[in-house]
Amino acid sequence: MQFIKGVTFASFCQKGSFETKEAYESLDNLKAKTGADFIILVPNGLQETAQSEEICYTSDATMSDEELVRMIHYAHEIGLRVALKPTANCKNGTWRAHINFFDKDVHCEPKWSNWFASYTDFQLHYAKIAEKTGCEMFIAGCEMVQSERRADEWRKLIADIKEVFHGPVTYNTDKYQEDNVTWWDCVDVICSSGYYPMNDWEQELDRIEAVVKKYNKPFFFSECGCMSTEGSSKIPNDWSMRGEVNLEEQADWYTAMFEACKKRPWVEGFCLWDWAWKQYSPCKAKCNGGYDIYEKPAQEVVKKYYDSF
Repeated sequence: MQFIKGVTFASFCQKGSFETKEAYESLDNLKAKTGADFIILVPNGLQETAQSEEICYTSDATMSDEELVRMIHYAHEIGLRVALKPTANCKNGTWRAHINFFDKDVHCEPKWSNWFASYTDFQLHYAKIAEKTGCEMFIAGCEMVQSERRADEWRKLIADIKEVFHGPVTYNTDKYQEDNVTWWDCVDVICSSGYYPMNDWEQELDRIEAVVKKYNKPFFFSECGCMSTEGSSKIPNDWSMRGEVNLEEQADWYTAMFEACKKRPWVEGFCLWDWAWKQYSPCKAKCNGGYDIYEKPAQEVVKKYYDSF
């Protein structure tokens, strides 16, 4: 696998977002300011709650197919490789990792069988777009932790995706879950969300390395990042954290991640979380406590390491 120097671009953006001049300018900035050669685009699928069986991807909450296709073509024109990662979310705000049903189908209760039928439709819709537009990778969802024990359904889904998309297919498991997924053998690449505390990288990489060796597959972090908020380097996965803006803490976290991973040749890339389609003005960077790295010290750290890989 070619090393991935990536950034997630415009995650979960609404219909019309990619019709704007700002979105194209933002993608130009992403490439120039980070040294990235790869982006992940994340079409949004929505279900009402964590126990709903139907996933909608045709509302105004999701970019249209036409604007998505145009953005993929533009990314290719400027030299970026592209992965699609259609991701299911809950309208009521419950994190997708908690989507869950009874292990056995029960009459009058929501069922895994119905949910996987809808999820498969969602994934195959975008797998066909990925094939048509020449995307370099397809990622069959993200952080669906409670569903991961349903190995048979996931194997069938991956096989169905490979019928319509002929590039590498993977799945983005969550942090700490790399050694819990039992069906890595059916994907082409192993990947996960690397939101690990700044001082824990060595021990977590030791654990992940055992998984990579067991399955003998390429590996990359399909998400990783840290907010520029005081304390975020200790719990970088907590997007709800509020506090003082600390730009240097975010930069230090990125340095720690890159330095730890440089010693592990089996880590074959990163895709940072994330880069907005509509950016704040540079003068507001010092007041922004989010995951964004635009015009923050972390941006320079990323550019330095991406240029060195």
